[in-house]
Amino acid sequence: MDCYSCLALSGEKRVSPGPVIAEGTYWTVEHAYPTSIRGWLVIGLKRHAEALHDLSQEEFAELAQIQYRLAQIMGQDAQTEKEYTMCFAEAEHFHHIHFHFVAKPKDLSAEAKGPRIFSRLNVDEQNTLSVEEIIALCEDFKQRYETLK
Repeated sequence: MDCYSCLALSGEKRVSPGPVIAEGTYWTVEHAYPTSIRGWLVIGLKRHAEALHDLSQEEFAELAQIQYRLAQIMGQDAQTEKEYTMCFAEAEHFHHIHFHFVAKPKDLSAEAKGPRIFSRLNVDEQNTLSVEEIIALCEDFKQRYETLK
């Protein structure tokens, strides 16, 4: 299969070594890996679509609710200055609609701000969060997501 997002959603090639953080009717939330940013989440559409105009009103409504809840959780972390959300869906093997929802740390270097934050994704083993840390982050986010109203 050419679509890595579809492979991730089927469980064949997961985004994260940690558990799924949230699963709605239309979307799933996982922690990206490998990354050096705590709270780099990926919100993936459960069906294959390649353009935002292909989404239904119901898909957009659920996406808004998910993003709201994630922003509330991230805002509780004293190290998070703000949240970034990005949707390009144009990288090779990643044309499937997905959003990067990232907790931007207060101490993020100027060289990594804005779209340059992608320099902190797919990092080498020396700079990535450990598998154990990703699992713990996923479990924490999942628990907090489920209890947030």
